[in-house]
Amino acid sequence: MFVSSSAQADEINRLFLGYLILSAIILGVVLFMVIGGIIKYRESKRGGKARQVFGNKKLELVWTIIPFVIVTVLFFISLQVMENINEPVVNGKKPDIEIIAHQWWWDMRYPKQDVTTANELHIPTGKKLLMRIQSADVIHSWWVPALGRKIDAVPGHNNFGWVEADSSGVYEGTCSEYCGNQHAWMRIKVVAEPQAEFDRWIQHQKQTALQPKGEQARQGELLFQTKTCGNCHAISGTPANGRIAPDLSHIASRETLLSGMMLNKKENLRKWLENPQNVKKGSNMPNFLMSDKEVSELVAYLEQLK
Repeated sequence: MFVSSSAQADEINRLFLGYLILSAIILGVVLFMVIGGIIKYRESKRGGKARQVFGNKKLELVWTIIPFVIVTVLFFISLQVMENINEPVVNGKKPDIEIIAHQWWWDMRYPKQDVTTANELHIPTGKKLLMRIQSADVIHSWWVPALGRKIDAVPGHNNFGWVEADSSGVYEGTCSEYCGNQHAWMRIKVVAEPQAEFDRWIQHQKQTALQPKGEQARQGELLFQTKTCGNCHAISGTPANGRIAPDLSHIASRETLLSGMMLNKKENLRKWLENPQNVKKGSNMPNFLMSDKEVSELVAYLEQLK
């Protein structure tokens, strides 16, 4: 809360802080009046029941006008903040980043660099980037609190927004629109880094996957192809070119698996491949009923895709 690393987030946090302070003042006034009334007009002090009052036009006007003025002022302040954070997009401008939301993961593409990744977005610091947000299935919502406002991902509709980070760091986000069983495990990780580091990351992502080393990993690559994994997943430099599941070209270089559900460790990857539905129930990843040997071969292969 109140942590921001962009002009958008600063505006939102200032507005929220103003609302919070005003709410605290109103709560204090109400509590003061209620407690004061209880003490002043208690029956034991007055020697009987308080006189019943059935109307007071002045009081009623006051408690109607004051809230109306407060709500009106807040309305116009909120409109101003909305205008400040919704920078218009020039017609015809191509997005720097394309985000496609799926149940339950994020497909992230850099069309100008021809790079595709999943769940972990890298951006250069101090640079405003245009994002196009889409959905492949149901309504989702992109939200990284420290970097700005929420942007809905609606099937059949493109939404646009800007992302910018003032300083380097890792910023956590999540889908903020309920989208099914694993909504809570549709996390976002944004890595903001200096331009030079970002450029190196882009160049690394553009490289084709390395040839597997070792017999076990080579068998894993063969298994990946024969099990038709490539119908859904893509791995650069191989026949696998599926686009309906996360791109795995550099999966070993990511910090997490399954959209932030678990750390990218050998034992976690193995658990996932053994039975996906035991790990992330309802996901579209089928259970291939592989033997322990086959799982070990696939893990050995995927762990080399850095």
